[in-house]
Amino acid sequence: MRQTRLDIARIRAARRVIDPVFLDTPLYRCEALEPHLGCAVSVKLETANPVRSFKARGTEVVASRLAEHGPRAVVCASAGNLGQALAWSGRGRGLDVTVVASRFATVAKLDRIRALGARLELVDGDHESARERAAAVARHEGIRLVEDSLDIETCEGAATIGLELVDAEPSFDAVLIALGGGALATGVGHVVKDLAPGTEVICVQPLGAPAMTRSWHSRRVVTTDSTDTIADGVAGRHPIPAVLDDLLLVADDALLVEEASIVAGMRMLLHHAGLVVEPSAALGVAALLENRDRFAGRHVVTVICGSNVDMAAYHRWVGTASL
Repeated sequence: MRQTRLDIARIRAARRVIDPVFLDTPLYRCEALEPHLGCAVSVKLETANPVRSFKARGTEVVASRLAEHGPRAVVCASAGNLGQALAWSGRGRGLDVTVVASRFATVAKLDRIRALGARLELVDGDHESARERAAAVARHEGIRLVEDSLDIETCEGAATIGLELVDAEPSFDAVLIALGGGALATGVGHVVKDLAPGTEVICVQPLGAPAMTRSWHSRRVVTTDSTDTIADGVAGRHPIPAVLDDLLLVADDALLVEEASIVAGMRMLLHHAGLVVEPSAALGVAALLENRDRFAGRHVVTVICGSNVDMAAYHRWVGTASL
């Protein structure tokens, strides 16, 4: 049988180097959501930490290994959350962090990257343009390029969420995971399929940024020329072949959801769970809204993966008055 790039022993070792502030995040059944979704729903809250997303689980692994025996300078491309996480993890270990991002990225995310002490370089174009520039910076300056989802440490860090899920009681029938570059989906998916194989692993992506989902269904890399979604954290156009190979082994399905469902999911999480989330974090709820019959009567957990959102845009989306 083919194996993913991940290994349970390495994932457990990764957990030991992650700052405890990012571990054992809240996991609870959210009964207020259930009448509106027709199934039992639990949420894994990956926003209750200093960078308000799951990304620091991976950057903690990257930074800890670099601090031991690697270059002291790193660069990454980021839509915002990875950059914040790498800045936080690098700052605590004396690393020089550069983040390359699109100048059209969420302003709140960019401001936080600067506040955490990283050097921020903005480029025209989208996240793929930022990836190209980050690679060029790494070559020119001779520093470490951190590539989310391709670098196995980012997947191992995300996979520690899976360890916490499979230890939960009662167990879940399905896990809904936001799908972007693939670190979260392949990491959590590997652990769930290894330790709780009866649980469905279902990835969710916006219809306006479908490259990885189309690739999963086609079983080959499918790229897109553009993206059109408010879920900037998952808006990639060029899937990484090695990550797709892993995803094909651990995902049971990959779903695309409409923008209206993402907004409805954000609104539901605010009104029924008291959670302010970025669009990517509402993908699981969006999938439940669009697939009621499929999940009826089942117990589903969704990973609330981030809450770094431009508040002006958030108020427009969910229809609340600006504070």
